[in-house]
Amino acid sequence: MKAITQAAYGGPEQLTLTEHPEPKVAPSEVLIEVKAAGVNPVDWKLGAGYLDSLMEVHFPLVPGWDVAGVITALGPDVPEFAVGDEVYGYIRKDSAHLGAYAERVSANVRMLARKPASLSWSQAAGVPLAGLTALQSIDRTGVTSGDTVLVHGASGGVGSLGVQIAVARGARVIGTASERNHEYLRSLGAEPITYGDGLADRVKALAPEGVDVVLDFVGGGAVRASVEVHRDRSRLVSIADGDVVGLGGQALWVRPDSAGLAELGRLADEGKLAVHVEHELPLAEAARAWELSQAGRTRGKIVLTV
Repeated sequence: MKAITQAAYGGPEQLTLTEHPEPKVAPSEVLIEVKAAGVNPVDWKLGAGYLDSLMEVHFPLVPGWDVAGVITALGPDVPEFAVGDEVYGYIRKDSAHLGAYAERVSANVRMLARKPASLSWSQAAGVPLAGLTALQSIDRTGVTSGDTVLVHGASGGVGSLGVQIAVARGARVIGTASERNHEYLRSLGAEPITYGDGLADRVKALAPEGVDVVLDFVGGGAVRASVEVHRDRSRLVSIADGDVVGLGGQALWVRPDSAGLAELGRLADEGKLAVHVEHELPLAEAARAWELSQAGRTRGKIVLTV
């Protein structure tokens, strides 16, 4: 099969389209014919060696943890699915070796759910990691109807989904983004503000009593900038700033979760969760996809089609 591989730690220049052995299908796993693979910042960070202290990485590495595709084979003990089922998932395993940037990939059923019928392959592939990150952040902070939620990085892959999930739960959402993305945030149901100096004053202008929840999906000092407008630091979550724990908040690393994927699919099929794919590239252009991700200016998601 064809797959994107890298032979050693490095940047986009390490990625090559090669012939690669077929993945084996272990008990409780299925084999997926990949239709699309989502691209996330963690892909190139892993490939650059930034997670070397956390994860075993085996080369040649096939990157990618987000997948949407069709089941073509079942391992032993898989009553949940059948050959031909359309699925999507966040397929992070305990070590990194055979990921989603390939024609076929194996995955444990606990990482998968049925693909939302309302989403295209590319849209579905853009949901799992980002959507579960947003959902688990929202669950961790107990967002509910009547809360005012401040979302940092609101126009990005995680933030844009987090805005919509919070709105679906009845929350008022204030989202930080560059000016060019303000109309986009309004379309998702958020009240946009710019980030940077004077952030607290801009938040107070919209919410004089402060906010109930802060979700930091961007890092870069957003957590500290939020402290003076936040009522309860235990309802502060960051996926990008470890200092959050010292400030009384919580750090989150997303976990694979089939039930969470099913909830995201339900929201999508009910018309409450739209997925904006800004860049859709063929598998062979994975290096270009990483360059776009590294630039940090993507609205929504980047996806590779197979």
